[in-house]
Amino acid sequence: MSPRDLQALLADGTDAVLVTTGQVEGSGPREPGAWMLVGPARVAGTIGGGRLEFDAIAHARALLAAPPAAPGQRRYALGPSLGQCCGGVVHLQFAHVPAAQVATRAAALRRPGTPVALFGGGHVGRAIVHVCADLPLDLTWIDSRDGVFPAELPANVACEHSDPVQAAVPRLAPGSLVLIMSFSHAEDLDVLAACLQRRRARADLPFVGLIGSRTKWATFRHRLEHRGYAAAELDAVTCPIGLPGIAGKQPGVIAVSAVAQLLQAASGPHPA
Repeated sequence: MSPRDLQALLADGTDAVLVTTGQVEGSGPREPGAWMLVGPARVAGTIGGGRLEFDAIAHARALLAAPPAAPGQRRYALGPSLGQCCGGVVHLQFAHVPAAQVATRAAALRRPGTPVALFGGGHVGRAIVHVCADLPLDLTWIDSRDGVFPAELPANVACEHSDPVQAAVPRLAPGSLVLIMSFSHAEDLDVLAACLQRRRARADLPFVGLIGSRTKWATFRHRLEHRGYAAAELDAVTCPIGLPGIAGKQPGVIAVSAVAQLLQAASGPHPA
C-alpha cells in the first residue's frame, strides 16, 4: 500500500470500506490477505487491479452510500464474468470502517517491511528514499551530519543522526539490508568495517552494499585485509551496488538499480 494514498484517504476524514482478498481458487491477481480501503473519493491499497478491482470499488462505494451493514462476502469468477485471463475464482470480503477507525485498521493490517539501513544523506541517498516510498521496505536513514535530512519524509522512513556514524551499526534491526554511501570514503570504510564485525558476531546482516567503483573497492579490500578480515568475509560485500547491465551515474538511475537489487535480496536466499 502506498503511504501517500493512505495519508490522502485519512485527510478526507470519511468512512471507508475495507476490501480483503479471502479464498483464491486457481489463479488470481493477488494472494489471500491482500486488501484495500475504499473511500468515497480515494482508494488506498490494491487487490490486484483490473476489472476485479474496478467492480469491487464500485460495490464498496455502493455500500458507503447505504446505512452501515454487517461484513459481507462476494464471489468473483475472473474468466466468465470479468473477462480477466487469470481464470480463477476470488472471494472478497467487505467491511464498513468508521472514519475514526480507518488509521487504526490500516496500521493493524500493514505487514512489516524488510528493514533497510541507508548510510548517507547525499543525492543518491535522497533518490533512494524517494524510490522506497511505496515499497515494502522499512528504511532507517543514517548520517553523521546534523540538518541533512529533509523535513518531509515518506511514512516508511525513519532518520537517525549518529556521530560517529558507524555507532549506529550495532543498533540496526536484525536482518537489515545495508547500503553505504556517506559523504566521505573514511566514513564508508568505518561503517563497512562495523558491518563486517557485526556479521562475525551475529551473522544477521544478509546484504551489505557499498557505493563506488571497482577501484574504490580494491582499495577498501586491501585496507580491510590489513584489519584482519578474511577473503570470504570480503567476498560477501556487494560493490559496486546495483543490478548488472543498468548503466548511468545519475542519482535516480543508481537509486532504481540499487533498490531493485535490495528487492532481489529480500525475496531470495541470502549469503551468510
